[in-house]
Amino acid sequence: MPKIRANNITMNYEQQGAGEPLLLIPYLAADNACYAFQVADYAKQFTCISVDPRGAGETDKPAGPYSTELFADDIASLLGALGIERAHVAGLSLGAATGLWLAAKYPERVKSLSLHSCWTRSDPFLKTVVQGWQTMAKGLGSVTEMVIQGIFPWCFTPELYAAKPDYIEALGAFVRGRPQQPLEAFLRQSDAVIGHDALAQLGRIRAPTQITFGRHDIVTSTRFAEAMKSGIAGSELVIFESCSHAPIYENVAEFNGKTLAFLQRQVG
Repeated sequence: MPKIRANNITMNYEQQGAGEPLLLIPYLAADNACYAFQVADYAKQFTCISVDPRGAGETDKPAGPYSTELFADDIASLLGALGIERAHVAGLSLGAATGLWLAAKYPERVKSLSLHSCWTRSDPFLKTVVQGWQTMAKGLGSVTEMVIQGIFPWCFTPELYAAKPDYIEALGAFVRGRPQQPLEAFLRQSDAVIGHDALAQLGRIRAPTQITFGRHDIVTSTRFAEAMKSGIAGSELVIFESCSHAPIYENVAEFNGKTLAFLQRQVG
């Protein structure tokens, strides 16, 4: 996969498809492959650029504090290095928080914005959950196993665990097959989640915006929906009724269908 210098780090990315550029930003602890179930559909109509963010995958993992604003600076620099003037931007969870900052700080770079399982600023509940993941990662000594044992249950409904245990196991095997994130890099990334606060940035976003939540998500629940929708002018809200934090895996067909429908309206 190609690598490029952006914002003083070397960033890894993968490019597939043809059409207007669509930038896909991963969630906490994930690399570009996290959108494997989406790229096959998206690449039929868009040039999909899936990135490894700072601290994950094969992108550099420098020391020092990370923030969602810094991740956005990285992405803006990446787009410039790739010669892309404007892109459709989509992200889930940490990726969405990054996209939120990107659209607010670099509006000229963002043609449309898809915010999945996003949040305005971290509240005491979200901070407590992520601190628990940090404690578990330290105890297990493995970010990968912490993701499977500690984060998965927040991402999927109990009904999915009961109905499709083999699918959950396959997702775990998929995670184990990806590059292992060092513990310190995870702690820096997760500190960025804990410190996220973009509430004051919402009014600066001008791109057409789709906001989605899983109905059964607890981490970034619909408690954030009203502030986001009212803060981002003209935004539209979609609720995935049968899903938790990760509808991109829990209901792939519905997620891809509704997100593609939005993206298609923004082409041209």
